Amino acid sequence: MTAGMYIEELRNVIRRLHGAEATHVESVPVKEIFQGQTVWEGIVEVFDLKDHPTAHRVYAWAHDTDDPANPRRHVTVLHSHPIKSAEDAVRAFIIQESRIGTAEES
Repeated sequence: MTAGMYIEELRNVIRRLHGAEATHVESVPVKEIFQGQTVWEGIVEVFDLKDHPTAHRVYAWAHDTDDPANPRRHVTVLHSHPIKSAEDAVRAFIIQESRIGTAEES
């Protein structure tokens, strides 16, 4: 998958989940370390949102899974207090995933 196709895939997920058009702003590398161990490492895509009622920005990424029924998972986190950066979005995702088992959309 090309970078352009990946961004378009995320834009479509954002449109479906949040009902807003998204414009890609940047790609931010994030590495989250807890107690000396890397718990998450990847690239977070940052998008500006048009006409969303509560947020002007969203952070998004996708990853492959080992589940043949759901081979690809997408994560979106709105830029809304206390989420102010790609790093905050990853931390919120990790916390939510640990609390409920998953914070992802298939």
